[in-house]
Amino acid sequence: MTGLRPVSNPPNPWESTHLDWLEEPPAAALEVYEEEARSLLAENQSPDLGFRFSVNPYRGCWHACAYCYARPSHQWLGFGAGTDFERRIVVKRNAPRLLRRELGRRGWKRDLVVFSGDTDCYQPLEASYGLTRACLEVCSEFATPVGVITKSALVRRDVDVLAELARRGLATVHVSIPFADRELARRIEPFAPPPARRFETLRILSEAGIPTGVSVSPLIPALNDSQVPEILERAREAGARFAFSTLLRLPGEVRAVFEARLREALPLRAEHVLSALRDTRGGRLSESAFFERQRGRGPRWQILRDLFELHRRRLGFEGGDSRGASPAPAEEGRAELRARAPGTPERQLALFEATAPPPARGARTR
Repeated sequence: MTGLRPVSNPPNPWESTHLDWLEEPPAAALEVYEEEARSLLAENQSPDLGFRFSVNPYRGCWHACAYCYARPSHQWLGFGAGTDFERRIVVKRNAPRLLRRELGRRGWKRDLVVFSGDTDCYQPLEASYGLTRACLEVCSEFATPVGVITKSALVRRDVDVLAELARRGLATVHVSIPFADRELARRIEPFAPPPARRFETLRILSEAGIPTGVSVSPLIPALNDSQVPEILERAREAGARFAFSTLLRLPGEVRAVFEARLREALPLRAEHVLSALRDTRGGRLSESAFFERQRGRGPRWQILRDLFELHRRRLGFEGGDSRGASPAPAEEGRAELRARAPGTPERQLALFEATAPPPARGARTR
């Protein structure tokens, strides 16, 4: 934890408002650590992802989603991937200053910058620190296009900045809604806003002229696949123009966290869900190889893919196939990877996991 400064009394985002828990209070207390980061832009080298650069002002995430692929990144700090990831949050206090420095470099070519490539940039601490808003303002200053993905209704606060960026063709916001059912969502992602609030957020952003989309991710066989049609219908009614979905991934310690939560929250369904996931992963619960991580295989996966695509097309969503549904052939993909990252050792093709600051294998910051 070198360089992290614990905050004994973090800023109170509700100083002038009344505080009510949306659900029951968390089991673990919040601990906030502040750091002066050395860099902010994370450069992705994975061909599975449709962006090169991402910004994450926070490490760890209050939403406590059991399936979050970013959990292992918390171990780089000496923390755990379980409740530590959810309640020991690190704040990059100097994020806007770093971003201004990095976007101001001569070599910057105004590439797309994705917010929440790792943890949610609009988790509750953002109400106090305002780092995401400040970073969006920097992107506006440098005419840099942004893509935001979030579960949080707090993104509504920044509708003015996002609408201005959108007016210049520089902003898109996706809201992540893997569940339509409030109770099921609460069990798997307990401190994220309920689905109804996320659909409402889509509507507010869309009405402000901001291009919006819905991420039905992760797709969890035998758990949320039956809710796909309703999610897409409600998102379209709220003004969403784009839709994508990716299959559940359980890298590293995420598997243990997800299995424990699933068995505790849904003991009678847990084994069926895990068995269904194995059916889409060739008998395994997860896949780490490039071009395989975000899609499945076999008849069950084909059914899930066809279900999503049928309703996406029926409802008139823009864009192509669901993310990860039709990846490049293996050899073509490997050639693409080598072109993007010359000299990448062959073994990294199978070992690569999600990029996140601090950098995971196959990623670097700049």
